[in-house]
Amino acid sequence: MRTALARTVHLAEFAGFLLWELILANLRLARDVIGPVRRLRPGIVAVPLDIENDTMIAILANLVTLTPGTLALDVSSDGRVLFVHAVRADNAQALRREIKRGFERRVRRLWR
Repeated sequence: MRTALARTVHLAEFAGFLLWELILANLRLARDVIGPVRRLRPGIVAVPLDIENDTMIAILANLVTLTPGTLALDVSSDGRVLFVHAVRADNAQALRREIKRGFERRVRRLWR
């Protein structure tokens, strides 16, 4: 079982990561909206999930939705895929990687 100190450290790291991601997403979205229209390539991306807990999936979906420029639309009936709408979906693989290595990995670590 993890110590309270380890949990606190993980929570602080997660809060810092979330704050940083929100700042970056706001700056990117502002640049895309103010800049040329050709930067906006909206689309829906299927993100395969490694987490299986419904609560963890709900937290992940909410974090994706809180991030400007992305919106969690739905979860597959088996809970294995999260469907995300993004204003910049031109590189679906990069978006998947960003969600999995960023938010999903950190949500899983907080739940251990």
